[in-house]
Amino acid sequence: MQKIIERKILIKNNDVLLIDALADTTSLSKQVLKSSLDKGCVWLKTDKKINRVRRAKKTLSVGNEVFIYYNEKILSSQAKDPELLLDKKDYSIWFKPAGVFAQGSKWGDHCAITRMVEKSTNRPTFLVHRLDRATSGVMIIAHNKNSAHKLSNLFANRQIKKTYIAIVSGNFPNKDTTINEKIDGKDAISHVALIGSNSDKSLLEINIETGRKHQIRIHLSRFGYPIIGDRLFGNADKNHTEDLQLQAISIDFICPISKKSININLEQNKRINL
Repeated sequence: MQKIIERKILIKNNDVLLIDALADTTSLSKQVLKSSLDKGCVWLKTDKKINRVRRAKKTLSVGNEVFIYYNEKILSSQAKDPELLLDKKDYSIWFKPAGVFAQGSKWGDHCAITRMVEKSTNRPTFLVHRLDRATSGVMIIAHNKNSAHKLSNLFANRQIKKTYIAIVSGNFPNKDTTINEKIDGKDAISHVALIGSNSDKSLLEINIETGRKHQIRIHLSRFGYPIIGDRLFGNADKNHTEDLQLQAISIDFICPISKKSININLEQNKRINL
């Protein structure tokens, strides 16, 4: 049985080492705790601020609160490394494999692209947009607050064009199609074009005007062509082994810092295909 520990530790003495406080109140070895700290499942509350803490020899004070969210299954999970596509120093662009989260949770962040890029580049990371864990493709990661703010504004003002491809069940109509159907009461517009098909599947290109959560997956499912491998909105069940066949293949925008055009397209050998 996988071990799960969710606990709050109130520090009652000064000059207590974090690793000692954790070891004294859990059944975990210091070696396991050091790995858990690195993977991001320990949090420290000081002066009403709660932040992830990783340094085993962090000195604690009276009144500090430590939170540990240890889930053996989550912490033992692994993900493929993201691949660097472009480094602009203030931000970088990566290929995110399926299975990598956009950001971590209280249970850890070692399988999140923000943490993986942070460790790879030794620079801070700021999330400016998301891809579902099951979706692969192109992602931008900011490395300072200024670029994060500027890139976030580009996304908010729809000045960044993202193109997706998807493999769906069925023979999609051989014409350009616009799906304009609200999601959670908010406008959502997806433009869909057929690239190719075989006897029971179709390869589509999708451009979205809005960025609602799960927009492409919801729109295509409602339109009668669910994405292959979609366990949330399609026909795949938890025993279905095929990955979600949705991928962000390109991103196009004017760099808010250099004012030059940036266009990144995935090479064909990285793209999903029929």
